[in-house]
Amino acid sequence: MRSEAVSESQTAARIARNPGPAHLLRALFAVSAREFDKFLHQRSRFLAALLRPLLWLFIVAVGFEAAFDGSGSYRAYMLPGLLGVVLLFHGMQSALSMVYEREMGMMRLLLTAPLPRAYLLFCKLAAISLLAVGQAYLFLGLAALFGVGIGVQGWLYLLPALLVGGAMLGALGLAISVYVHQLENFAGLMNFVIFPMFFLSSALYPLSRFAAAGADYLVTLALLNPFTHLVELLRAASEGRFDAAGYGVMAGCTLLFFLIARTGYDPERGIFNRR
Repeated sequence: MRSEAVSESQTAARIARNPGPAHLLRALFAVSAREFDKFLHQRSRFLAALLRPLLWLFIVAVGFEAAFDGSGSYRAYMLPGLLGVVLLFHGMQSALSMVYEREMGMMRLLLTAPLPRAYLLFCKLAAISLLAVGQAYLFLGLAALFGVGIGVQGWLYLLPALLVGGAMLGALGLAISVYVHQLENFAGLMNFVIFPMFFLSSALYPLSRFAAAGADYLVTLALLNPFTHLVELLRAASEGRFDAAGYGVMAGCTLLFFLIARTGYDPERGIFNRR
């Protein structure tokens, strides 16, 4: 028995040092399948992910329509921002799920698998991003049924934009989950993150409105907000344009947030060492 245990330990260590493609793919599929299954069984979360932006689109947008002096309808202008909201709320809900799993010990169990810790976190991030993209396209389809849609080219251009946007906000959720130690503290922090990111962006109004009101400091804050660049990236994609700067910002922020999460979940320096 002891020799078998030693052999299994040596095998696990060897896989962790040099995992083959089969092990990597199996881990990616297992983590993604679990995330999808968990999401589909949370019907209230699924409905909230769609109802929240629909309420903004068909109730709040009506009140802003008369004051909007841009080209086209205000609902068409608001659509990319609401796609960003879908990604943003999913990223924050995923952070909440991570905190819960850590409290229950499931996160510790996942991270002890014989694979590089960074790759396991990448698997979580990939699943979060794919789920976010699916929700965004579903919302886009529902909006189109009510007469607020984009062209076929926009649907195609949106795919990579939604993927990188979902990855950026998913990585932000992973980083936030490092520093939230109790579920009770999460609601306040979530509002502290979501509302400033949403309102200090071009999701509801062009940044020129800030400048016209003489609030140049708000323009500066909005330009420092990665969600602003995500909204503009989604806006460009929905119009069939390629926004290289937007992709660059998304890639840089995703890498930064992922490195923060990787450090936080390090057993020697992160949250598991503090416990």
